[in-house]
Amino acid sequence: MIIAVASGKGGTGKTTVAVNLALSNSNTQLSDCDVEEPNAHIFIKPKIKNKELISIPVPEVDKSKCDGCGRCQEVCAYNAIAVVNKKVLIFPELCHGCGSCGYFCPQHAIKEINKEIGSVEIGKRDNLLFVHGKLNIGEAMSPPLIKAVKKHVNPARVNIIDAPPGTSCPVITSIEGSDFCLLVTEPTPFGLNDLILAVEVLRKLDIPFGVVINRSDLGDKKTDDYCSQENIPVLMRIPFKREIASAYSKGISIVEAFPEYKKDFQELLDNISKMAKQNNRR
Repeated sequence: MIIAVASGKGGTGKTTVAVNLALSNSNTQLSDCDVEEPNAHIFIKPKIKNKELISIPVPEVDKSKCDGCGRCQEVCAYNAIAVVNKKVLIFPELCHGCGSCGYFCPQHAIKEINKEIGSVEIGKRDNLLFVHGKLNIGEAMSPPLIKAVKKHVNPARVNIIDAPPGTSCPVITSIEGSDFCLLVTEPTPFGLNDLILAVEVLRKLDIPFGVVINRSDLGDKKTDDYCSQENIPVLMRIPFKREIASAYSKGISIVEAFPEYKKDFQELLDNISKMAKQNNRR
């Protein structure tokens, strides 16, 4: 089973939920797909065993063959190529590596070269398997690295994916193919606004989901009202506690600092499993 943990906005406690869910249950694997700023390892503290460098193909122009016709610019959907005064300019940061420019070049003047964008690290803590990606500083293309992380999904385990915040392409890449998605939110106007956006995304992707409300005793009841009106199950509430925040600041998970919460995260996984199975029967 694959469980994605996502949020419409940053700072809601998404990584907190993913980490504690992974630590509370046996036979799990945690994959941190927030490759621009991975931080699950701070709490997991895994022993890294392997590291893979990840590259994407980008075009390189053979000036001796190129006649500056501009066909490569026409077929590039991402504006990664510009032709100025019959000179081809390549913008690797915008390139998605689709290969259209080389395929359609009438002079066969374009070939692809590998450009390193980051790395995937694989490790372990006790029985918990851990994978995360690290995007190189300055790189804009995170989806290829996220896909490289997801290649290590272990079908024999419960896979928990810590997705990036928001609702853009990196989030879609992280959560697609999941059996269930947990949306972590907070009872604030910003939290509710971005929760609504995330719900729209998941409904379009047809992925079953539920909500975890973090810092649940702050803010107002509008998030609860919205979930009730939309028939969205609230699967867990995490109260605001100074002691939890203090432990977090030291890189200590909730279930390590407060073992009594372990049963709550175990129950959360049990409920997710039941809901995912019910959805598969439809």
